[in-house]
Amino acid sequence: MLKPFSIFILVLSSLALGGCMEWDYGETEDFDVTGSGLFITNEGNFQYGNATLSYYDPATNTVQNEVFFRANGMKLGDVAQSMSIYDNKGWIVVNNSHVIFAIDLNTFKEAGRIENLTSPRYIHFLSDEKAYVTQLWDNRIFIVNPKTYEITGYITVPDMTMESGSTEQMVQYGKYVYCNCWSYQNRIIKIDTETDQVVDQLTVGIQPTSLVLDRYDKMWTVTDGGYEGSPYGHEAPSLYRIDAATFTIEKQFKFKFGDWPSEVQLNGTGDTLYWINNDIWRMDVTADRLPVRPFLEYRDTKYYGLTVNPFNGEVYVADAIDYQQQGMIYRYSPQGELIDEFYVGITPGAFCWK
Repeated sequence: MLKPFSIFILVLSSLALGGCMEWDYGETEDFDVTGSGLFITNEGNFQYGNATLSYYDPATNTVQNEVFFRANGMKLGDVAQSMSIYDNKGWIVVNNSHVIFAIDLNTFKEAGRIENLTSPRYIHFLSDEKAYVTQLWDNRIFIVNPKTYEITGYITVPDMTMESGSTEQMVQYGKYVYCNCWSYQNRIIKIDTETDQVVDQLTVGIQPTSLVLDRYDKMWTVTDGGYEGSPYGHEAPSLYRIDAATFTIEKQFKFKFGDWPSEVQLNGTGDTLYWINNDIWRMDVTADRLPVRPFLEYRDTKYYGLTVNPFNGEVYVADAIDYQQQGMIYRYSPQGELIDEFYVGITPGAFCWK
């Protein structure tokens, strides 16, 4: 996934060396998975080309690992960043292989791919023929046609360089798409989807890492505050509540210097926030202060990903362990009771509900 914590240890020159995947095809396996379930993207190790896709059925407590490889007879690629569902397809963003795969949700077989992307992070769909794809190490957001799998244009982000800038997660309010700019940035940008132009920006703290929109049309982002020795600065991180209609900051919740909050998520009804800061925390979106006790306590490991089942409020936590062996997923009830745990691929980080 190349999350903010892990990107700091990379050098920019490695971008030119990585991501050269050869799509070698082998034997395939047939799947026919109906009903609801959970996809887990496992990023693998940077430049090793060992990203994988897992699928979990909560009704039967069963997990299938490496389903993309097994269904298609080829590797997923290098660093599985995120996954979205649109038009009955799953769209898997593979960062350092510069590709987005579209797969059938039941058979896991490839339906198409968008190639020649710089370093894709997330995809946001506007229509059957238009989507935005954010990038790392690029000052452009790519415009693509999901129907033809082609790049159709670009949105140039002002005051951002190719070498250090990044655009990340996207939410939509009316005709505007909002996006957090993370790497050596401190802003949320506002894009007019009719003109494909950045029309406004809002300054927040150093390096906003997440962006969600709650049921009251309030956007939430959390900043990581940078790191010691960063040329862009180092400060205490914060959680921000932003009114989408006026594009103004309504509330800033400050963390302690040295905290590292990340992975802001919402429950299915959009009224409760969850995030990682060593422990797992949750807070009502109408709260006036940060909680004093965590929802789930730290387990002396590396919590790396987080999601909330939109149908029943169960919480899933991805544990990267040591970034080398298979990661673990923990499933909790809304009351914080452990329901299930299971192994997936190396460095699990992102989830997608089917």
